[in-house]
Amino acid sequence: MFHVFQYQPLRLITQNNLSSMCLKLMLSRPVAFAQIWKSWFSSRSLLGKKNIILMGPPGAGKTTTGRIVGQKLNCPVIDIDDDVLETTWNMSVSEKLQEVGNEEFLEEEGKALLKFSASGSVISLTGSNPMHAAGMQHIKKNGIVVYLDVPTTVIMSRLKSKGTDRIVGLSPGISLKDVLQFRKQFYKRWFDIRVLCGGDVAAEVVAEKVLDAVKRYQDSELETFISTRSSRSGRSMEEDSHKLYFSDVVTQGLALDGGLFVPERGLPKFTAEEWQGLIEATYVERAQVILERCIHPADIPASKLAEIIETAYGENFSCSKVAPVRHLAGNQFLLELFHGPTASFKDFALQLVPHLFAYCIPRSCNYLILVATSGDTGSAVLDGFSRLHDTDKQRIALVNFFPEDGVSPIQKSQMIACQKENAWSVGVKSDFDFCQTAIKQIFTNSDFTGFLTVEYGTALAAANSINWARLLPQIVYHASAYLDLVHQGIISFGSPVDICIPTGNFGNMLAAFYAKMMGIPIRKCICASNENNVLTDFIRTGVYDLRGRKLISSFSPAVDILKSSNLERYLHLIANEDGQLMTQLFNQLENQGHFQLQKDLLGKLQQDLVAGWCSDEDCLAAIHSVYSTTGYILDTHTAVAKVVADRLQDRTCPIIISSTAHYSKFAPAILRALRIAEINQNPLSQLHLLSSYSALPPIHWGLLETLKKTGNGDHQVCAADTSVLMSHIETLIQNHFMKVF
Repeated sequence: MFHVFQYQPLRLITQNNLSSMCLKLMLSRPVAFAQIWKSWFSSRSLLGKKNIILMGPPGAGKTTTGRIVGQKLNCPVIDIDDDVLETTWNMSVSEKLQEVGNEEFLEEEGKALLKFSASGSVISLTGSNPMHAAGMQHIKKNGIVVYLDVPTTVIMSRLKSKGTDRIVGLSPGISLKDVLQFRKQFYKRWFDIRVLCGGDVAAEVVAEKVLDAVKRYQDSELETFISTRSSRSGRSMEEDSHKLYFSDVVTQGLALDGGLFVPERGLPKFTAEEWQGLIEATYVERAQVILERCIHPADIPASKLAEIIETAYGENFSCSKVAPVRHLAGNQFLLELFHGPTASFKDFALQLVPHLFAYCIPRSCNYLILVATSGDTGSAVLDGFSRLHDTDKQRIALVNFFPEDGVSPIQKSQMIACQKENAWSVGVKSDFDFCQTAIKQIFTNSDFTGFLTVEYGTALAAANSINWARLLPQIVYHASAYLDLVHQGIISFGSPVDICIPTGNFGNMLAAFYAKMMGIPIRKCICASNENNVLTDFIRTGVYDLRGRKLISSFSPAVDILKSSNLERYLHLIANEDGQLMTQLFNQLENQGHFQLQKDLLGKLQQDLVAGWCSDEDCLAAIHSVYSTTGYILDTHTAVAKVVADRLQDRTCPIIISSTAHYSKFAPAILRALRIAEINQNPLSQLHLLSSYSALPPIHWGLLETLKKTGNGDHQVCAADTSVLMSHIETLIQNHFMKVF
């Protein structure tokens, strides 16, 4: 066996001379002694008997970084190459590789790792150690594996400058780039923590990042959540002791006081170098890096999170780029968010959230997810939860409430077709705002929720954008769109862009603002409304006024919303997390139908947001105009954003317009915009007619296949009465969970 005392490049202080030195220093320089003791104690508490294991490709800087980290922690430093392999083999690593070849080298290297043991040390692995499963399992048992993630182009440049021409796997016909790309799968399998390392980042900076990352990994207390309506000064000791973490807020959905959950310490920030390191990355890789920073590994380990992200975006999206950016005209670019299985931007969250939810919930309880939708959320959430493993479907069910006469025929057909054994759609004889308000009332009805728990062992949860987990995947695609423009050479990193989003419940817009907070150079966020333009009026005046307003049915039903739930999160942020103010404002909105921002808050808001609205007539005209000039068909929501962008952009920087749905979902309006005289009322016939146009983008064939499955599908319809919805919920619980158990 190899033991740590055999490999200690740093001189260790023995117990006796440590005591002597401490006594002398304490008597002669008490302040210095206190500082050193604090530093020593901090490093001991950070490491304990665990090792910090640095992993990454050759040229990542593991050895140099390891030495610096070891010096800062005053602990042994072990380089597997120099201190283990070469000592064991009595020859250099390159000589060994030349002697035995690639496969035998990996086996010999793994055997050496299996005989090695250490504790309380910083260990720098070789670039190929992670390719030996047994060796990695052995060393990981007593260590925290830190992945130094360096862009492939940077690694290639470093190895070339060093004249490195022999690494494991490199052979005629296999390029260095191929070898490095192949190894990534092994690094992703083993790491606990990822540290992004750009090309020009000094080793000292990387070492500090490693230490910060290890501290975060060991202290989940740093990442708790609060309600937008909680007051820090008024919080009881019981509230302070009952901390909420990511897994809690995913399952709970809505705070007990009616507020929305937000991270107590805010979102993580990326440096410019870290963002630039993601320019060459795929969408899935970007998602993994961003979400790892937003979800503590104590809630979901990095390896499990990677598995979930691969499942969500690997095969369920029809475009390999997942969320491609397409040039439309002039300085306008479209972020295409409709390549998922149900053809809208909702798929980005709702292919991911069901798996996060299934991982986070306790195994001892059943869960019924409640959802209110204005159109696209319904089919997306039904599809997402229907893809869970069968064992998860037995304990997780979902009911989707939608306005029976307030969605497009194709959207309704989708929601009916997407019903499964654990997921149902219920039409409500009202509008979206009633559905959303009713769900909030049900969540805060402790008598009803307590009854469900006691009687049926079932808890309620939410999958609307009020759920924090719904927002995180949306941050990813806004960040990715900016990085794509950099990758395409449209802009250089640091140059600003504007964002224009068709906005109803404010979740998509909030996610763009969060991306800006995390370091993406977004200048202005432009909110685009249809004739239900309460948000436009609010952003312009600071007055949120629902008095006398009635919801207007439009060609863009997903933004036919008057109460924008996620606005509360944004106002909480710019109001310096004033929970009392949020309680006052939103209670006033609920009870009196209006509220007004103070002048200073309105000023902050208008620094971030601008807004405009678009009529149905202008929406259809924009669809016709864009198709006539470019051959591209916008959906009705994207057309609303295009009209508003044309009016409000100053053309001094690129503007990214969120294309939130595929035009196939709104075939009657699109055919009308294209001036088709006679429109068949059958949704399938409408899609076949659209497909004859050979337009860009092509017809969404996944949507076509879904509609073919509708057949004799049916759904329940209920009155606009919260007590009726509660009765439906109880019946569905009886029919599903009681049958299963």
